[in-house]
Amino acid sequence: MRSWSRGFLGVLCLAFLLKIEGVKFHRSEHTERISGSAGDVLEDNPVGRLKVFVYELPSKYNKKILQKDQRCLNHMFAAEIFMHRFLLSSAVRTFNPEEADWFYTPVYCTCDLTPNGLPLPFKSPRMMRSAIQLISSSWPYWNRTEGADHFFIVPHDFGACFHYQEEKAIERGILPLLQRATLVQTFGQRNHVCLKDGSITIPPYAPPQKMQSHLIPPDTPRSIFVYFRGLFYDVNNDPEGGYYARGARAAVWENFKNNPLFDISTEHPTTYYEDMQRAIFCLCPLGWAPWSPRLVEAVIFGCIPVIIADDIVLPFADAIPWEDIGVFVAEKDVPNLDTILTCIQPEEILRKQRLLANPSMKQAMLFPTPAQSGDAFHQILNGLARKLPHDKSTYMKPGEKFLNWTAGPVGDLKPW
Repeated sequence: MRSWSRGFLGVLCLAFLLKIEGVKFHRSEHTERISGSAGDVLEDNPVGRLKVFVYELPSKYNKKILQKDQRCLNHMFAAEIFMHRFLLSSAVRTFNPEEADWFYTPVYCTCDLTPNGLPLPFKSPRMMRSAIQLISSSWPYWNRTEGADHFFIVPHDFGACFHYQEEKAIERGILPLLQRATLVQTFGQRNHVCLKDGSITIPPYAPPQKMQSHLIPPDTPRSIFVYFRGLFYDVNNDPEGGYYARGARAAVWENFKNNPLFDISTEHPTTYYEDMQRAIFCLCPLGWAPWSPRLVEAVIFGCIPVIIADDIVLPFADAIPWEDIGVFVAEKDVPNLDTILTCIQPEEILRKQRLLANPSMKQAMLFPTPAQSGDAFHQILNGLARKLPHDKSTYMKPGEKFLNWTAGPVGDLKPW
């Protein structure tokens, strides 16, 4: 009876939504400016507000790794590569370390892929330790602050915890040598050991040119109500079920696999990007980690992201008004997803779509080549600039030490 009544209520709400005179859910070109401080911050120009010194490391830490596997340029962790390339020619780069506000160490710690293209994080801690040992012995700037004025790009599933399974990532914790550094990472979850205070949460990499090539006419109706493509169960890594996505994806499938309002499947069609542009809502549930490229894709294609990941910290949350453009659904409320979505008023849907159509919103989620004003590169720099000037506690007093170079799992202490 409960499921019947919920379904009936959903049909009524949807019927009401579709009867509203003049409401047509197209890929509208009408936009709405992001109001208040968020919109102003999103359009900030970081040039002139900070200077970054880029360490010149041996190519074994970056370029040679990429030469071995060009797939690293297209996977969702590729921000570490493109941020390096961007900074090399950026107006914020300084060749004089004495005038630098920030120091950047270009280490491609996710470019170690399995045959199916998944990153292996097991060498990453040793690689990162090796790079830090090198800069601390070759330049005086690390030792001056023990890394407090340094930033690192760590786009692994759980950032600098360097593991793709949450339980093991929590057990490992953040690499001890990075405890004082600013971490720029895709992983974000409140009150989690793998997200330290002061980190900058960024979007995962999604290929801008590829998405651009799949754009469809803006007057195409949004005829799909809810859209999702991806795993519901991970039988290889979670054969008993319930651990993967904390059961949220399984709940989506079990409750809505036969619901005509939900276009959901494990199949990934060639029309995936086009389908997202025909959808009103796109599900963005957690997987092994809270984040995924679907969030970027939804924003780019104007599909309202339905974020199912409790306590998630979203990219550039101090600049992007996620509460206004998305729908947040608690993991425990997934069985009520149909009712929640069908009862959102059409005026609210249209407002979210207008905000999503704002070019600055889309630009902030991308790492384009060449870089463009307001893109994700510039949002990272804006985040670093907002941390300036450095507090006095940034700098070490004579004889003062915070970091323990021998802390961490024994395997991480082996040479790389």
